[in-house]
Amino acid sequence: MKKFAILSLLAVLFTAVPAMAQDHAVTADVAAGSSWVIPTGAPGIAIGASIGAGLIVIGAAKGIGNIGSSAVESIARQPEAGGRIFTSMLLSAALIEGSTFFALLIPFLR
Repeated sequence: MKKFAILSLLAVLFTAVPAMAQDHAVTADVAAGSSWVIPTGAPGIAIGASIGAGLIVIGAAKGIGNIGSSAVESIARQPEAGGRIFTSMLLSAALIEGSTFFALLIPFLR
C-alpha cells in the first residue's frame, strides 16, 4: 500500500507540471485562436507528461493483471461460477482501460 501511495504522489506531481506551467507567449498564441501550441524551450513539460503517461500505463497494467489473476484463481476454485466471474472481470478491465485512456489525455493537453 505504501508503494501505491508513493507512485500516486509521483504521478500527481509529474502530471501537474504540464497542467500548471504557463508561458506568456503560449497564452498570447492561445488567445489568438490556436489551441494546440507546444511551447519551445520548455523540456520539463514534455518530460513531465512522458513520466506521467508512463506511470498511468504501469498502474493500469498492474490493475488489469491483478483482475486477470484473481479471476483465473476464482474460476479454478469454483468452475460453475466461471461465466459470472468472467463477465465481472471483463467489465472491470473495460472500466480500467476507459479511465486509463482518459488519464492519458490529461498530461498531453498542454
